[in-house]
Amino acid sequence: MIADLITGIEHLGLPTNDIEKTIAFYESLGFQVTLRSVFRGTDIPVAFMQLKDLVIETYENHRAAMQDGAINHVVMRVTDIESAFEQIKASGCTMIHDEIQFLPFWEKGVRFFTIQIGRAHV
Repeated sequence: MIADLITGIEHLGLPTNDIEKTIAFYESLGFQVTLRSVFRGTDIPVAFMQLKDLVIETYENHRAAMQDGAINHVVMRVTDIESAFEQIKASGCTMIHDEIQFLPFWEKGVRFFTIQIGRAHV
């Protein structure tokens, strides 16, 4: 069962129109930048910030809604991504990708997949 694989929230994805102002705001709340990079094949800057167990990924896409509740994605931590992917796929959810994706962030990189619920991507 998929619920048995989920161990918590990995991070929240927040688009921004000004990454420097966004970083400064969260630093004023006590967050620390743990990683700054750009998305592979783009010039879109991204920063991961952490305060205790809360991690926020912000990225400057110049399309941020700038309204309450404008979270782009919620990432859940799982114990077995292959099993989670197969179970979600078998459940009939709309998959954005046909396979598990990879980003070269952190020491070992990040593996993920995205599902769509209504108009929001999760």
